[in-house]
Amino acid sequence: MCKVLQIETASDICSVSMADCGKIIGIKENDAGRSHASVLSVFIQELLNETEITSDSLDAVAVSIGPGSYTGLRIGVSTAKGMCYGSNIPLIAVPTLQSMYEGFRQQFGIKGIGNCLFAPMLDARRMEVYTAIFNEDGSMVSDTHAHIIENDSFVELLNKNKIYFFGNGAEKLHGVISHPNAIINKEFRLSSVFMTGIALNCCKKKDFANTAYIEPYYLKDFMAILPRKKVLP
Repeated sequence: MCKVLQIETASDICSVSMADCGKIIGIKENDAGRSHASVLSVFIQELLNETEITSDSLDAVAVSIGPGSYTGLRIGVSTAKGMCYGSNIPLIAVPTLQSMYEGFRQQFGIKGIGNCLFAPMLDARRMEVYTAIFNEDGSMVSDTHAHIIENDSFVELLNKNKIYFFGNGAEKLHGVISHPNAIINKEFRLSSVFMTGIALNCCKKKDFANTAYIEPYYLKDFMAILPRKKVLP
C-alpha cells in the first residue's frame, strides 16, 4: 500500500488529493483566487474524513515545490512539513513544472507525434513567466527559468519543433507570439492529481525530501508592493 496526500498550491488553484497505490480516491479543490490559507487545512481534514484515512497512517505527503506563487508555495510547503513532523511521515517534493508536464500529457493524450516540445508556464507577473521546456520522453530541453515573453521568444526551438504552451502563464503569449508552430492551450488546469505518478515513484524508491531543510523553489525573491503615500495638500 502507498497512501499519499498530495498538495498543490503553486497557483491560484488550491488542490488536495489522496492517492492510494497511484489511484486517486478523493480530491478537494477550488480556483476562487488566493484563498489557500483559509481553505487548505479544511480541504485536508475533509479529505481525510471522507477517505477514512488518518494522517499518521499516510505513507507520505507530496507537495508542489515550485516555482509559482510565493504565498501559495509558502502555505503549501509549510502545511506539508507540519503534517510530516506531527505524524512522523516522509515528505515528497514535486517540481511544479514537471507535474504540469505530466498532467498535460495525461489530460490531452498527446504522444508519439514527433518533433514536439512542451512548455508549462506559470504566471510570474507582468510579461514574465516561469517555464521549462520538455521533450516527449520527459527530459528537459531547457531548465526551469523565469522568461520575459517577447516577439522572438523560443524562436529557435519553434523553427524546428511544434511547442505546446500551457498553464496560466501561457495566456501572455496571445498577440505576442504568432509563430505557426506555437500551440497555445487554454484549457489546462493545474491540479494535485498530476503529481500522482511522480509521488508513487518517489514512494517506491524512498526518494524523500529532508523535511527539516526543504524550502519552496521560489526562483525569484519575493517583492512586496508598497502602497503609494498620499500627498497631503
